[in-house]
Amino acid sequence: MAAAPTPGHRPHSTRRPVRMNARRSSLIALAAAGALGLTACSGGTSAGGGGATSDGEGGGDGVVTVWHYFSDPNQVALMDAYQEKFEAEHDATVENVYVPYDQMNSKLVSAAGAGTGPDVVVFNGAEAATLALAGALAPLDEQWDGFADADQLPDSVLHRVDGTLYAVQGYVNLLGLWYNQDILDEIGVEPPTTMDELEDAMAAATDAGYGGITLSGLPQSQGEWQAYPWISDAGFDYENLDADALASGFERVRGWVDDGWLTQEAVTWDQTVPFQQFAAGRTAFAQNGNWQIGTAESDADFAYGVVPLPLGSTGGVYLGGEGQAIGAHADDPDLAWDYLQSTYLDVEGQELAPDLVGSIPSRADTAQADVVTGNDLLDPFARTIADFGASYPSPAIPPAAVADVQLTVGQAWSAVIGGQQSPRDAADQAVAALTGQIG
Repeated sequence: MAAAPTPGHRPHSTRRPVRMNARRSSLIALAAAGALGLTACSGGTSAGGGGATSDGEGGGDGVVTVWHYFSDPNQVALMDAYQEKFEAEHDATVENVYVPYDQMNSKLVSAAGAGTGPDVVVFNGAEAATLALAGALAPLDEQWDGFADADQLPDSVLHRVDGTLYAVQGYVNLLGLWYNQDILDEIGVEPPTTMDELEDAMAAATDAGYGGITLSGLPQSQGEWQAYPWISDAGFDYENLDADALASGFERVRGWVDDGWLTQEAVTWDQTVPFQQFAAGRTAFAQNGNWQIGTAESDADFAYGVVPLPLGSTGGVYLGGEGQAIGAHADDPDLAWDYLQSTYLDVEGQELAPDLVGSIPSRADTAQADVVTGNDLLDPFARTIADFGASYPSPAIPPAAVADVQLTVGQAWSAVIGGQQSPRDAADQAVAALTGQIG
Protein backbone atom coordinates (compact mmCIF):
# COMPACT_ATOMS: atom_id res chain seq x y z
CA MET A 1 0.00 0.00 0.00
CA ALA A 2 1.36 3.42 -0.93
CA ALA A 3 1.96 5.91 1.83
CA ALA A 4 -0.43 8.82 2.18
CA PRO A 5 0.99 11.84 0.35
CA THR A 6 2.63 14.43 2.55
CA PRO A 7 1.67 18.11 2.39
CA GLY A 8 3.12 19.71 -0.67
CA HIS A 9 4.01 16.36 -2.20
CA ARG A 10 1.95 15.68 -5.30
CA PRO A 11 0.09 12.35 -4.92
CA HIS A 12 0.40 10.04 -7.88
CA SER A 13 -3.34 9.94 -8.43
CA THR A 14 -3.74 13.72 -8.78
CA ARG A 15 -4.44 14.85 -12.30
CA ARG A 16 -2.21 17.50 -13.87
CA PRO A 17 -2.72 20.40 -16.26
CA VAL A 18 -4.12 19.17 -19.53
CA ARG A 19 -2.60 21.84 -21.76
CA MET A 20 0.05 20.08 -23.81
CA ASN A 21 2.37 21.02 -26.64
CA ALA A 22 4.04 18.64 -29.06
CA ARG A 23 7.29 18.56 -27.09
CA ARG A 24 5.48 17.71 -23.88
CA SER A 25 3.47 14.96 -25.62
CA SER A 26 6.63 13.28 -26.84
CA LEU A 27 8.24 13.52 -23.41
CA ILE A 28 5.22 11.91 -21.77
CA ALA A 29 5.29 9.10 -24.32
CA LEU A 30 8.94 8.54 -23.47
CA ALA A 31 8.11 8.71 -19.78
CA ALA A 32 5.52 5.97 -20.03
CA ALA A 33 8.04 3.66 -21.61
CA GLY A 34 10.68 4.72 -19.10
CA ALA A 35 8.42 4.07 -16.14
CA LEU A 36 7.70 0.56 -17.37
CA GLY A 37 11.40 -0.06 -17.81
CA LEU A 38 12.23 1.17 -14.32
CA THR A 39 9.51 -0.96 -12.79
CA ALA A 40 10.79 -4.02 -14.57
CA CYS A 41 14.36 -3.33 -13.46
CA SER A 42 13.49 -2.75 -9.83
CA GLY A 43 11.19 -5.70 -9.58
CA GLY A 44 9.23 -3.75 -6.99
CA THR A 45 11.62 -4.76 -4.20
CA SER A 46 14.89 -2.90 -4.70
CA ALA A 47 16.38 0.06 -6.52
CA GLY A 48 19.79 -0.46 -8.00
CA GLY A 49 22.43 2.20 -8.27
CA GLY A 50 24.48 3.41 -11.20
CA GLY A 51 26.30 1.38 -13.79
CA ALA A 52 25.81 -2.36 -13.74
CA THR A 53 25.72 -2.64 -9.96
CA SER A 54 22.58 -3.66 -8.08
CA ASP A 55 23.50 -2.64 -4.53
CA GLY A 56 22.44 1.02 -4.83
CA GLU A 57 25.94 2.47 -5.32
CA GLY A 58 26.60 4.96 -8.12
CA GLY A 59 28.58 3.33 -10.91
CA GLY A 60 31.02 6.21 -11.50
CA ASP A 61 32.79 6.56 -14.84
CA GLY A 62 30.66 9.51 -15.88
CA VAL A 63 27.34 8.09 -14.62
CA VAL A 64 25.00 10.08 -12.38
CA THR A 65 22.51 7.86 -10.59
CA VAL A 66 19.36 9.74 -9.53
CA TRP A 67 16.85 8.21 -7.11
CA HIS A 68 13.28 9.55 -7.24
CA TYR A 69 9.77 8.36 -6.30
CA PHE A 70 7.80 9.54 -9.34
CA SER A 71 5.45 7.27 -11.26
CA ASP A 72 3.06 9.91 -12.58
CA PRO A 73 3.78 10.28 -16.33
CA ASN A 74 4.23 14.06 -16.18
CA GLN A 75 6.69 13.83 -13.31
CA VAL A 76 8.62 11.03 -14.99
CA ALA A 77 8.65 13.21 -18.12
CA LEU A 78 10.34 15.94 -16.09
CA MET A 79 13.02 13.50 -14.93
CA ASP A 80 13.55 12.41 -18.54
CA ALA A 81 13.76 16.04 -19.66
CA TYR A 82 16.42 16.73 -17.03
CA GLN A 83 18.34 13.66 -18.16
CA GLU A 84 18.20 14.81 -21.78
CA LYS A 85 19.33 18.33 -20.86
CA PHE A 86 22.25 17.22 -18.71
CA GLU A 87 23.52 14.61 -21.15
CA ALA A 88 23.37 17.19 -23.97
CA GLU A 89 25.53 19.58 -21.93
CA HIS A 90 27.99 17.10 -20.39
CA ASP A 91 29.98 14.06 -21.44
CA ALA A 92 28.10 11.93 -18.93
CA THR A 93 25.13 9.60 -18.51
CA VAL A 94 22.14 9.88 -16.19
CA GLU A 95 20.39 6.83 -14.76
CA ASN A 96 17.01 7.67 -13.23
CA VAL A 97 16.00 5.03 -10.68
CA TYR A 98 12.46 4.78 -9.33
CA VAL A 99 12.08 4.03 -5.61
CA PRO A 100 8.51 3.84 -4.21
CA TYR A 101 7.62 6.85 -2.08
CA ASP A 102 6.98 4.82 1.05
CA GLN A 103 10.35 3.06 0.68
CA MET A 104 12.56 6.03 -0.19
CA ASN A 105 13.70 7.00 3.30
CA SER A 106 14.34 3.47 4.51
CA LYS A 107 16.30 2.57 1.37
CA LEU A 108 18.39 5.74 1.59
CA VAL A 109 19.21 5.19 5.24
CA SER A 110 19.95 1.51 4.69
CA ALA A 111 22.22 2.27 1.73
CA ALA A 112 24.04 4.97 3.68
CA GLY A 113 24.63 2.53 6.52
CA ALA A 114 26.31 0.22 4.03
CA GLY A 115 28.40 3.05 2.58
CA THR A 116 26.49 3.17 -0.70
CA GLY A 117 23.62 5.12 -2.24
CA PRO A 118 22.73 7.35 -5.19
CA ASP A 119 24.69 10.28 -6.57
CA VAL A 120 21.58 12.49 -6.46
CA VAL A 121 18.35 12.00 -4.54
CA VAL A 122 15.00 13.74 -5.18
CA PHE A 123 12.82 13.36 -2.09
CA ASN A 124 10.09 14.95 0.03
CA GLY A 125 11.79 18.17 1.12
CA ALA A 126 10.26 18.05 4.58
CA GLU A 127 12.34 14.93 5.26
CA ALA A 128 15.70 16.68 4.75
CA ALA A 129 16.57 16.80 8.44
CA THR A 130 15.59 13.16 8.97
CA LEU A 131 17.78 11.99 6.10
CA ALA A 132 20.68 14.29 6.96
CA LEU A 133 20.77 13.15 10.58
CA ALA A 134 20.69 9.54 9.38
CA GLY A 135 23.81 10.17 7.31
CA ALA A 136 22.14 9.77 3.92
CA LEU A 137 22.86 13.25 2.50
CA ALA A 138 26.12 15.06 1.80
CA PRO A 139 26.71 18.66 2.96
CA LEU A 140 26.38 21.24 0.18
CA ASP A 141 27.96 24.30 1.80
CA GLU A 142 31.15 24.23 -0.26
CA GLN A 143 29.25 23.88 -3.54
CA TRP A 144 26.69 26.50 -2.55
CA ASP A 145 29.37 29.03 -1.59
CA GLY A 146 30.72 28.74 -5.13
CA PHE A 147 27.35 28.80 -6.89
CA ALA A 148 27.14 32.06 -8.85
CA ASP A 149 23.33 32.17 -8.82
CA ALA A 150 22.82 31.40 -5.12
CA ASP A 151 21.22 34.80 -4.56
CA GLN A 152 18.39 33.88 -6.94
CA LEU A 153 16.98 31.31 -4.50
CA PRO A 154 15.27 32.35 -1.23
CA ASP A 155 16.41 30.95 2.10
CA SER A 156 13.03 29.24 2.44
CA VAL A 157 14.02 26.61 -0.16
CA LEU A 158 17.39 25.84 1.47
CA HIS A 159 17.30 22.93 3.92
CA ARG A 160 19.89 23.32 6.69
CA VAL A 161 20.46 21.18 9.76
CA ASP A 162 22.52 22.67 12.58
CA GLY A 163 23.75 25.34 10.18
CA THR A 164 24.84 22.93 7.46
CA LEU A 165 23.13 22.97 4.05
CA TYR A 166 21.99 19.54 2.84
CA ALA A 167 19.32 20.10 0.19
CA VAL A 168 17.80 22.71 -2.11
CA GLN A 169 14.40 22.86 -3.78
CA GLY A 170 14.35 23.69 -7.47
CA TYR A 171 10.60 24.18 -7.35
CA VAL A 172 7.87 24.38 -4.76
CA ASN A 173 4.24 23.45 -4.20
CA LEU A 174 2.15 25.70 -2.01
CA LEU A 175 -1.31 26.93 -1.07
CA GLY A 176 -3.36 29.71 -2.64
CA LEU A 177 -6.96 30.87 -2.63
CA TRP A 178 -8.97 29.39 -5.48
CA TYR A 179 -12.22 31.19 -6.33
CA ASN A 180 -15.36 30.43 -8.34
CA GLN A 181 -15.68 33.41 -10.66
CA ASP A 182 -19.29 32.59 -11.54
CA ILE A 183 -20.31 32.81 -7.89
CA LEU A 184 -18.33 36.01 -7.34
CA ASP A 185 -20.02 37.57 -10.39
CA GLU A 186 -23.42 36.57 -9.06
CA ILE A 187 -22.83 38.11 -5.64
CA GLY A 188 -21.04 41.15 -7.07
CA VAL A 189 -17.60 40.91 -5.44
CA GLU A 190 -14.01 40.85 -6.67
CA PRO A 191 -11.43 38.18 -5.73
CA PRO A 192 -10.37 39.14 -2.19
CA THR A 193 -7.03 40.68 -1.35
CA THR A 194 -7.62 41.22 2.39
CA MET A 195 -9.08 39.14 5.19
CA ASP A 196 -12.07 41.46 5.52
CA GLU A 197 -12.80 41.12 1.81
CA LEU A 198 -12.58 37.33 2.06
CA GLU A 199 -14.97 37.15 4.99
CA ASP A 200 -17.42 39.59 3.40
CA ALA A 201 -17.38 37.51 0.23
CA MET A 202 -17.96 34.25 2.13
CA ALA A 203 -20.88 35.85 3.96
CA ALA A 204 -22.42 37.01 0.68
CA ALA A 205 -21.89 33.62 -0.94
CA THR A 206 -23.54 31.84 1.98
CA ASP A 207 -26.49 34.25 1.87
CA ALA A 208 -26.87 33.35 -1.81
CA GLY A 209 -27.03 29.63 -1.00
CA TYR A 210 -23.41 28.64 -1.64
CA GLY A 211 -20.62 27.34 0.56
CA GLY A 212 -17.99 29.79 1.71
CA ILE A 213 -14.69 27.89 1.66
CA THR A 214 -13.24 24.39 1.62
CA LEU A 215 -10.03 23.27 3.31
CA SER A 216 -8.57 20.30 5.14
CA GLY A 217 -9.08 19.88 8.87
CA LEU A 218 -7.42 16.50 9.28
CA PRO A 219 -5.83 15.94 12.72
CA GLN A 220 -2.33 15.34 11.36
CA SER A 221 0.39 16.94 9.23
CA GLN A 222 -1.97 17.97 6.43
CA GLY A 223 -4.05 19.83 9.00
CA GLU A 224 -0.97 21.64 10.34
CA TRP A 225 0.04 22.47 6.75
CA GLN A 226 -3.36 24.07 6.11
CA ALA A 227 -3.55 25.75 9.51
CA TYR A 228 -0.20 27.48 9.26
CA PRO A 229 -1.23 30.45 7.06
CA TRP A 230 -4.06 31.41 9.41
CA ILE A 231 -2.25 30.91 12.71
CA SER A 232 0.88 32.69 11.45
CA ASP A 233 -1.30 35.54 10.21
CA ALA A 234 -2.53 35.85 13.80
CA GLY A 235 1.09 36.19 14.97
CA PHE A 236 1.90 32.63 15.98
CA ASP A 237 5.22 31.04 15.10
CA TYR A 238 7.33 28.19 16.42
CA GLU A 239 10.04 30.50 17.71
CA ASN A 240 7.53 32.32 19.92
CA LEU A 241 4.95 29.92 21.32
CA ASP A 242 2.28 32.53 22.01
CA ALA A 243 -0.93 30.81 23.12
CA ASP A 244 -2.93 34.03 22.66
CA ALA A 245 -1.84 34.31 19.02
CA LEU A 246 -2.60 30.63 18.38
CA ALA A 247 -6.03 30.99 19.99
CA SER A 248 -6.71 34.06 17.82
CA GLY A 249 -5.94 32.13 14.64
CA PHE A 250 -8.11 29.24 15.78
CA GLU A 251 -10.94 31.59 16.72
CA ARG A 252 -11.06 33.12 13.25
CA VAL A 253 -11.48 29.78 11.50
CA ARG A 254 -13.90 28.47 14.11
CA GLY A 255 -15.93 31.59 13.43
CA TRP A 256 -16.16 30.51 9.80
CA VAL A 257 -17.75 27.29 10.97
CA ASP A 258 -20.15 29.07 13.33
CA ASP A 259 -21.20 31.43 10.52
CA GLY A 260 -21.84 28.53 8.15
CA TRP A 261 -19.03 29.40 5.75
CA LEU A 262 -16.99 26.24 6.46
CA THR A 263 -18.42 22.80 7.14
CA GLN A 264 -17.28 20.74 10.10
CA GLU A 265 -16.94 17.83 7.66
CA ALA A 266 -13.55 19.34 6.82
CA VAL A 267 -12.11 17.37 9.77
CA THR A 268 -12.45 14.22 7.64
CA TRP A 269 -11.04 15.70 4.42
CA ASP A 270 -7.52 15.38 3.13
CA GLN A 271 -6.41 18.02 0.61
CA THR A 272 -8.00 16.16 -2.30
CA VAL A 273 -11.61 16.08 -1.08
CA PRO A 274 -12.07 19.81 -0.40
CA PHE A 275 -10.93 20.61 -3.91
CA GLN A 276 -13.35 18.09 -5.32
CA GLN A 277 -16.05 19.87 -3.35
CA PHE A 278 -14.93 23.19 -4.81
CA ALA A 279 -14.79 21.76 -8.34
CA ALA A 280 -18.43 20.67 -7.98
CA GLY A 281 -19.29 24.35 -8.30
CA ARG A 282 -21.25 25.14 -5.12
CA THR A 283 -18.50 26.77 -3.03
CA ALA A 284 -17.00 30.23 -3.50
CA PHE A 285 -13.44 29.52 -2.32
CA ALA A 286 -10.93 26.73 -1.73
CA GLN A 287 -7.68 26.90 0.19
CA ASN A 288 -5.62 24.53 -1.92
CA GLY A 289 -2.51 24.15 -4.02
CA ASN A 290 -1.00 24.57 -7.46
CA TRP A 291 -1.08 20.78 -7.85
CA GLN A 292 -4.87 21.02 -8.35
CA ILE A 293 -4.59 22.82 -11.70
CA GLY A 294 -5.24 19.64 -13.66
CA THR A 295 -8.28 18.74 -11.57
CA ALA A 296 -9.69 22.22 -12.06
CA GLU A 297 -9.23 22.05 -15.82
CA SER A 298 -10.86 18.63 -16.11
CA ASP A 299 -13.59 18.83 -13.44
CA ALA A 300 -14.66 22.45 -12.94
CA ASP A 301 -17.54 23.46 -15.23
CA PHE A 302 -17.30 27.14 -14.33
CA ALA A 303 -14.90 30.06 -14.55
CA TYR A 304 -12.29 30.03 -11.79
CA GLY A 305 -9.04 31.64 -10.74
CA VAL A 306 -6.47 31.90 -7.96
CA VAL A 307 -5.18 34.74 -5.79
CA PRO A 308 -2.64 34.66 -2.94
CA LEU A 309 -4.12 33.91 0.47
CA PRO A 310 -5.06 37.30 1.99
CA LEU A 311 -2.45 37.37 4.74
CA GLY A 312 -0.86 40.18 6.72
CA SER A 313 2.76 40.93 7.54
CA THR A 314 3.25 37.90 9.81
CA GLY A 315 1.43 35.42 7.59
CA GLY A 316 3.35 32.57 6.00
CA VAL A 317 2.67 29.83 3.46
CA TYR A 318 4.74 26.66 3.61
CA LEU A 319 6.85 25.88 0.57
CA GLY A 320 6.47 22.16 0.03
CA GLY A 321 7.56 19.85 -2.74
CA GLU A 322 10.69 17.87 -3.49
CA GLY A 323 14.19 18.60 -2.26
CA GLN A 324 17.30 17.73 -4.22
CA ALA A 325 20.53 16.59 -2.60
CA ILE A 326 23.78 14.74 -3.21
CA GLY A 327 23.96 11.30 -1.66
CA ALA A 328 26.35 10.95 1.27
CA HIS A 329 28.24 8.22 -0.60
CA ALA A 330 27.94 9.57 -4.13
CA ASP A 331 30.45 7.96 -6.45
CA ASP A 332 31.21 11.34 -8.08
CA PRO A 333 29.96 14.29 -5.96
CA ASP A 334 31.37 16.86 -8.40
CA LEU A 335 29.43 15.37 -11.30
CA ALA A 336 26.33 15.14 -9.10
CA TRP A 337 26.63 18.85 -8.35
CA ASP A 338 27.04 19.53 -12.08
CA TYR A 339 23.77 17.66 -12.60
CA LEU A 340 21.93 19.80 -10.05
CA GLN A 341 23.30 23.00 -11.54
CA SER A 342 22.27 21.94 -15.03
CA THR A 343 18.76 20.86 -14.08
CA TYR A 344 16.97 21.86 -10.89
CA LEU A 345 19.03 25.00 -10.24
CA ASP A 346 19.34 26.25 -13.83
CA VAL A 347 17.13 28.97 -15.34
CA GLU A 348 16.03 26.88 -18.30
CA GLY A 349 15.89 23.73 -16.19
CA GLN A 350 13.47 25.35 -13.78
CA GLU A 351 11.19 26.38 -16.64
CA LEU A 352 10.54 22.69 -17.33
CA ALA A 353 8.80 22.13 -13.96
CA PRO A 354 5.82 24.47 -14.51
CA ASP A 355 5.50 23.40 -18.14
CA LEU A 356 5.42 19.67 -17.48
CA VAL A 357 4.10 19.39 -13.92
CA GLY A 358 2.65 22.72 -12.75
CA SER A 359 5.17 23.30 -9.95
CA ILE A 360 6.56 26.77 -9.25
CA PRO A 361 10.24 27.58 -9.95
CA SER A 362 12.15 28.66 -6.86
CA ARG A 363 14.56 31.00 -8.64
CA ALA A 364 13.44 34.62 -8.56
CA ASP A 365 14.35 35.18 -12.21
CA THR A 366 12.68 32.01 -13.49
CA ALA A 367 9.54 32.85 -11.50
CA GLN A 368 9.26 35.86 -13.81
CA ALA A 369 9.49 33.76 -16.98
CA ASP A 370 6.58 33.66 -19.42
CA VAL A 371 5.87 30.02 -18.56
CA VAL A 372 4.85 31.27 -15.09
CA THR A 373 3.71 34.87 -15.52
CA GLY A 374 1.87 34.00 -18.72
CA ASN A 375 -0.23 31.46 -16.81
CA ASP A 376 -2.93 33.19 -14.78
CA LEU A 377 -3.12 30.24 -12.39
CA LEU A 378 0.61 29.96 -11.69
CA ASP A 379 1.43 33.63 -11.25
CA PRO A 380 -0.40 34.05 -7.89
CA PHE A 381 1.54 31.10 -6.47
CA ALA A 382 4.82 32.60 -7.69
CA ARG A 383 3.96 35.90 -6.00
CA THR A 384 3.13 34.04 -2.80
CA ILE A 385 6.64 32.55 -2.72
CA ALA A 386 8.16 36.02 -2.70
CA ASP A 387 5.67 37.60 -0.27
CA PHE A 388 4.77 34.82 2.18
CA GLY A 389 7.05 31.83 1.51
CA ALA A 390 7.97 29.97 4.71
CA SER A 391 10.40 27.10 5.18
CA TYR A 392 8.75 23.71 5.63
CA PRO A 393 9.17 22.52 8.28
CA SER A 394 10.01 25.55 10.41
CA PRO A 395 13.73 25.68 11.22
CA ALA A 396 12.76 26.48 14.82
CA ILE A 397 11.55 22.89 15.25
CA PRO A 398 14.24 20.36 16.22
CA PRO A 399 14.49 17.76 13.44
CA ALA A 400 13.58 14.91 15.79
CA ALA A 401 10.41 16.74 16.86
CA VAL A 402 8.96 17.65 13.46
CA ALA A 403 6.43 14.82 13.30
CA ASP A 404 5.27 15.39 16.89
CA VAL A 405 4.84 19.13 16.36
CA GLN A 406 2.84 18.63 13.18
CA LEU A 407 0.60 16.13 14.94
CA THR A 408 0.06 18.41 17.94
CA VAL A 409 -1.02 21.41 15.87
CA GLY A 410 -2.97 19.29 13.38
CA GLN A 411 -4.98 17.72 16.18
CA ALA A 412 -5.68 21.10 17.79
CA TRP A 413 -6.74 22.55 14.42
CA SER A 414 -9.08 19.64 13.80
CA ALA A 415 -10.55 19.77 17.31
CA VAL A 416 -11.38 23.45 16.87
CA ILE A 417 -13.01 23.02 13.46
CA GLY A 418 -14.92 19.97 14.65
CA GLY A 419 -16.08 21.66 17.87
CA GLN A 420 -14.43 19.18 20.21
CA GLN A 421 -12.42 21.97 21.87
CA SER A 422 -12.75 25.71 22.18
CA PRO A 423 -10.06 27.75 20.42
CA ARG A 424 -8.72 28.85 23.80
CA ASP A 425 -8.48 25.36 25.27
CA ALA A 426 -7.00 23.91 22.10
CA ALA A 427 -4.36 26.65 21.96
CA ASP A 428 -3.39 26.29 25.60
CA GLN A 429 -3.12 22.52 25.35
CA ALA A 430 -1.15 22.71 22.10
CA VAL A 431 1.33 25.28 23.42
CA ALA A 432 1.91 23.21 26.56
CA ALA A 433 2.78 20.21 24.37
CA LEU A 434 4.86 22.28 21.94
CA THR A 435 6.90 23.74 24.76
CA GLY A 436 8.07 20.26 25.66
CA GLN A 437 8.59 19.23 22.03
CA ILE A 438 10.48 22.29 20.85
CA GLY A 439 12.17 23.20 24.11
